[in-house]
Amino acid sequence: MKVSIFVTCLADTLFPDVGRAMVTVLERLGCQVDFPVAQTCCGQMHMNTGYARPAGDMVRSFADTFAGAEAVVVPSGSCTGMLRHHGRNVAPGVHLPPVYELSEFLVDVLGVTDVGATFNGSVTYHPTCHSLRLLGVGDRPYRLLQAVKGLDLRELPEADQCCGFGGTFALKNAEVSSAMGEDKINNALSTGAEVICTSDSSCMMHLGGLLSRRKSAVRSMHLAEILAGQG
Repeated sequence: MKVSIFVTCLADTLFPDVGRAMVTVLERLGCQVDFPVAQTCCGQMHMNTGYARPAGDMVRSFADTFAGAEAVVVPSGSCTGMLRHHGRNVAPGVHLPPVYELSEFLVDVLGVTDVGATFNGSVTYHPTCHSLRLLGVGDRPYRLLQAVKGLDLRELPEADQCCGFGGTFALKNAEVSSAMGEDKINNALSTGAEVICTSDSSCMMHLGGLLSRRKSAVRSMHLAEILAGQG
């Protein structure tokens, strides 16, 4: 199956290993991966801030760049939700190809939960708000992680609570955002896990920054990076 990757702004600029990991996983599963270099942004930051017209321009650019794609896979529930649920509102009449968040593409389209990964360590999973509430990915990320050889998956207390990033929310409400993130970190640390895993680079950046402030040895990792591991 030919798969096109929309890598997202944050992964492109801050976490390029997330994009590389996604390519590794998809190619291991037999996909032919395409990366259109003209891709830019899904427009979510513009929409969240009230700039509907620029957001619509971004969605039209996405539609042009991925025109004819069989499936577009995104390492972000947030950007997937923007395109799937809000794209046509800000860009009426635009035709978008099928867009999938990574875990739902692996489980629903490819029909796999065991992607042949190995990860020696303990992990707790933070389900991102948009993947959980907007896309309804449910237990798909957990099923993928449970199938990883060597991985010790530990339940995160109050897992469905927001980490506090929320796009521009973190910029406009820094103190509240940090307090919410600290609650998430405290819950994650209570599990004794070595890694906080999530499926959005924005959450990973927020939680990773808070862990860094504490000089914690616990790492934040994207789901794709764990699924790419083989030893």
